[in-house]
Amino acid sequence: MDFIDYYKVLGIDKTATSKDIKNAYRKMARKFHPDLNPNDKDAKKNFQHINEANEVLSDPEKRKKYDQYGKDWQHADEYEKQKQYQQQSSGSRGTRNSGQQSGGDFSDFFESMFGGSGFGNSGRQVKYRGEDYTSEIHLNLTDAYKTHQQTINVNGQKIRITIPAGIENGQTIKISGHGGPGVNGGPNGDLYIAFAIANHPVFKRLGNNLYATVELDLYTAVLGGEVLLNTLDGQVKLKVKPETQNGSKVKLKGKGFPVYKNDGQSGDLLVTWDIKIPTNLTDKQKELFTEISKS
Repeated sequence: MDFIDYYKVLGIDKTATSKDIKNAYRKMARKFHPDLNPNDKDAKKNFQHINEANEVLSDPEKRKKYDQYGKDWQHADEYEKQKQYQQQSSGSRGTRNSGQQSGGDFSDFFESMFGGSGFGNSGRQVKYRGEDYTSEIHLNLTDAYKTHQQTINVNGQKIRITIPAGIENGQTIKISGHGGPGVNGGPNGDLYIAFAIANHPVFKRLGNNLYATVELDLYTAVLGGEVLLNTLDGQVKLKVKPETQNGSKVKLKGKGFPVYKNDGQSGDLLVTWDIKIPTNLTDKQKELFTEISKS
């Protein structure tokens, strides 16, 4: 597997803080999202690298292993165990092997793990963790609004997953053990799924809140009344106060987007009124408006 410099992918240096990583990830994910780069044949691959970089560097333990072992960071635990084993074996031999260097055993193991035959000097097979897989699922906003199941195909294997309500655009989830098979009895790798959520024609999502601009006729705005408002969860009846001004806002508490993995919690829906001036007035209607203007 070719080495990918995750720091370079996110445009940060090795001294970056967790906040720097988070901000860089959001910036790069928006910039290189495949939906925003339909003519870029490498957009999907770049987007996957961005998600991989964030997955590793945002986790302190994974980042530590990556900084030390580079592309082989996923084998860090096996490497450390074998290193301890070699040191213990060297110590138990005592002065019997004092004239020999233990570095040969250590080098043999390093070679076997990262490109050799798969056997250490002890004759035991080295267990390799399987390769991690990445995939991407495209959803619309209504899909992400409710918990549902989907079946995806990864390397010829069908996997049925449950997608929790409230999943965010650019979010990545891990499904343990569904990556590549381990070698010599080693554990399977993991599957990382990135989500791309398309824009909605009516609702704009920011965090757990939804925003919508709704047309309101002049007469209802002036006199007040009720309107039926479409939400992602069906229609609601909304009261309009008399003398409602154009651009004024109303908040529907709890009618926003579900909070990820927090059942029963949702953001708010904020509606901005767009008052429409009537057109094609009859002479009688114009006369009435004229009378109102003079009163």
